[in-house]
Amino acid sequence: SEIIAHKKIEVAERKTHLPLVELERELADTKDIPFWSLKSALERSSSGIIAEFKRRSPSKGWLHQTANAAEVTRAYEMAGAAGLSVLTDRKYFGGGMGDVQQAIGSVKIPVMRKEFIVDGYQLFEAKLAGASAVLLIAAAITREECSRLTTLAHELGLEVLLELHDEREVEYITSMHSLIGVNNRNLGSFVTNLQKSFRMIDLLPKEAVLVSESGISDAKIVRELRDAGYKGFLIGEYFMKSGQPGVSLKEFIEEINR
Repeated sequence: SEIIAHKKIEVAERKTHLPLVELERELADTKDIPFWSLKSALERSSSGIIAEFKRRSPSKGWLHQTANAAEVTRAYEMAGAAGLSVLTDRKYFGGGMGDVQQAIGSVKIPVMRKEFIVDGYQLFEAKLAGASAVLLIAAAITREECSRLTTLAHELGLEVLLELHDEREVEYITSMHSLIGVNNRNLGSFVTNLQKSFRMIDLLPKEAVLVSESGISDAKIVRELRDAGYKGFLIGEYFMKSGQPGVSLKEFIEEINR
């Protein structure tokens, strides 16, 4: 897709600006990077919500152009989020690595770098910024790349949320994948269909922590997904477009637990 092609060019440019060996050296010199397990947080959480920080999306345009990552992620934590997802793509989502760093400096819950990851270089960036987890999108990489990137992420001490969009991508799952997400959005049309999460659950390993992503805006659906076997619910747009993401999340969690 256009996004992936652009991402490969973008990463190549960053590599010339700051070579991988320098990132590796910087990482070796950095002590005590905090780590909060997203998997454990979801297993323990009463809400299971991974609250997402994103300023815009390709399908909806700007949601909250002036949003401050530190303020929003702190509000999310106080409202009861199990973990955070922070978009770092600038061109399509209006984010950046600075948002991850701001979030890490503001909260004590797991932060996942949400990005179109196509190169191991991006995993080093994520670790150096202090992320505890990364998203790997099956549709953006080959099975071999997925396996290689998952191995590298684990070597760096990063958890991996493997994101699937359809039944065909189930073959990407290996024993290394203990966090698996189903994205309810159609990548071509951007239309969401929550039935996809219900439809695909029987194809997913029972021992994995399962996350339903995209298009969730109803507490009743969260309860139904939870009953079906999901432990995590990645929600961003619904909170961000409200103008007060933390307040929206707090009300949403109260609604789930009614």
